[in-house]
Amino acid sequence: MQTRCTDTKPQFKLAFTLLAVVQATLIFTIVMIGIPLPDIGVEFGLNSADLLLVSTAYGLSFSGLLLFGGRLTDKFGGRKLLSIGLCLFGLASVGAAFSSHFSVMVMMRFLQGAGAAMTAPAAVAVLRTLFPQPEDFMRAMATWGGVSVLGGGVGFLASGVVTTWVSWRWMFVAPVLVALVGLAAVAWLLPKDDEQAASHQSGLDPIGALLATLGIALGSYGLIASGEFAWSSPMVFGPLISGVCLLSLFFWVERRVKAPLLPPGFVREPHRIVGLIGILLASASMGLVTFLLSLFLQIQQNWTPLETAGAFVPYTLTLLLMNRAASGIVSRFGPLKVTIFGLLIGSAGLALLSGIHPQVVYTSGLLPGIVALTIGTSMMFAGSAVLSTMHVPQQQAGLAGGVMNTSMELGPTFGLASLMAVAGFAPNVVSGYGLAFGTASGVYLFAAGLAWFLTRRKSQLMKTVVAGEAG
Repeated sequence: MQTRCTDTKPQFKLAFTLLAVVQATLIFTIVMIGIPLPDIGVEFGLNSADLLLVSTAYGLSFSGLLLFGGRLTDKFGGRKLLSIGLCLFGLASVGAAFSSHFSVMVMMRFLQGAGAAMTAPAAVAVLRTLFPQPEDFMRAMATWGGVSVLGGGVGFLASGVVTTWVSWRWMFVAPVLVALVGLAAVAWLLPKDDEQAASHQSGLDPIGALLATLGIALGSYGLIASGEFAWSSPMVFGPLISGVCLLSLFFWVERRVKAPLLPPGFVREPHRIVGLIGILLASASMGLVTFLLSLFLQIQQNWTPLETAGAFVPYTLTLLLMNRAASGIVSRFGPLKVTIFGLLIGSAGLALLSGIHPQVVYTSGLLPGIVALTIGTSMMFAGSAVLSTMHVPQQQAGLAGGVMNTSMELGPTFGLASLMAVAGFAPNVVSGYGLAFGTASGVYLFAAGLAWFLTRRKSQLMKTVVAGEAG
């Protein structure tokens, strides 16, 4: 395989580009109905609870099924699961575009998420095959880390444009086209799966998969619902408690089964812990800034959806520039330093945004914070993607992709709900926005210190072990 990678380098670069577009589209599909959601509600005659289901159905199945998607990938091969996932994702996107009823729309969005949950970890496994050398894989993952958030930024911009000029149903054209392009890439560009290696993988752990899927989905729904309903409401309290209980049972079961869905030791490695925390915080802060600033600009400053989307053009351009530079930055300074400095720069950006007030001027009061935060989170995504997949063998590449993407999906859910709960302590809405940004800034600083402590402690332990062996 190594020789083939060297001989067909242009082909593999093209394959990487197409896989990156697929990954970006999976995140694009989450945010693309954010701005047109009111129009969907009017067309289908939906109440707040119905709108919440439409908004969250994709993300709930996506995040809930990622671990199982990773296990399926390691069991049956990345190329095979990528094909199945893209087929389901594309067909469900067609169904969503032509939905004639609320229930059909929710079901199609759920199936989209299920397809995405197979596609995302399979894509990482394929990358591990395309770039078998650790240095090549590190450079690929450094770029890969920023691809997802770039997809979210483009989705936010596109939704504003499409909502203004054409029907929201046209938003689903992009997922369909990308699914078709991805399937073509699978057929013509990607190497075949190593059937012999896949056949030696352990079982699927169906009990663990069921508990993880239901636990993550119910817990996430409860957290998301807290933005619309009181924490004591059955819409929040019931799913949240159920999710916590199921996840607790999941971790109990995983310590006792022969072939756990998530091996306990997999996430205990300090660098992987730092990487997963970095991805979670980066995705949480970008979800926070797009959510709060879109509300602030449209409600407090009466901007139109198109004007609001335009306000995020610098955000998207910064993501694009940083994504192009990510591989070189990580190669030069190392993924850990890049992640820690990203946390510090992101903290500064959030601190700037914490000064938001009703009369704030966009160019001087919001734009500097948006750009600084985007630079910081781009560095975090690049460094953290490498840290979370370091030293992962080919037979666990799907698991690594599933865990990494789960962290990315839980970030906006857990982070946004937690920070919005903090915002509720402020005397008014806009002050609450500032408090949420300020709190996130503090969390970033704490995470930077934790990352330094965890990795430095491991480094010292390794030196002690080496010195002992030498003695």
